[in-house]
Amino acid sequence: MGHCPFSSLSLCCLFLLLTIVTPTHCYLISPPLLDLINSTCKECSDKSTDINYNFCVTSLQAIPASHVTNLQGIGLVAMELALKNATNTISTIEKMLSSKEFEPFAMDCLRDCLELYADAIAMLVDAFAAFLYKQFDAANIFMRTVMDATSTCDEGFTEKKRELTPLAKENNNLFQLSDISWCIIKQVSFVPSQLPNVSS
Repeated sequence: MGHCPFSSLSLCCLFLLLTIVTPTHCYLISPPLLDLINSTCKECSDKSTDINYNFCVTSLQAIPASHVTNLQGIGLVAMELALKNATNTISTIEKMLSSKEFEPFAMDCLRDCLELYADAIAMLVDAFAAFLYKQFDAANIFMRTVMDATSTCDEGFTEKKRELTPLAKENNNLFQLSDISWCIIKQVSFVPSQLPNVSS
């Protein structure tokens, strides 16, 4: 599935995604928002054994209270957090490659992961755009593709016996954030009228 349907909006979304996420210590979470985060994480962790409830709550508490009033807003920020994670991981991989501390097999795996994460970033931006366009099936496909990318990165290292995966934490974090986003998109798809209208 290509990226063309959302290419124009995706550029705007990329700018938005890179500028909204703010450190948690700058904001106090209001009780209603905290309740919504807790209930959302409870539902998502119940539906997916891959989502850790505490990870979900801690991650979503990075949401600036002034930016979110409902589940749709939480979904957008969950995707923003996933993009921030993927962007930071690319920097981590580049540092690993520059260090030359890894054997050739691991270096090849890191290069593969770098490509996978670059593709994941494009998918995350397209998922954000699709979500705004209320094209929830497309948004979910993009998010599942991101999850597959993290698994593929992990599997590349495990092809060699006893090879440790230096990106295990990063892959797990992005997988969970993407799974959380996927879960929220599924929930929001039942109440699409609450999303802002976006002209095509």
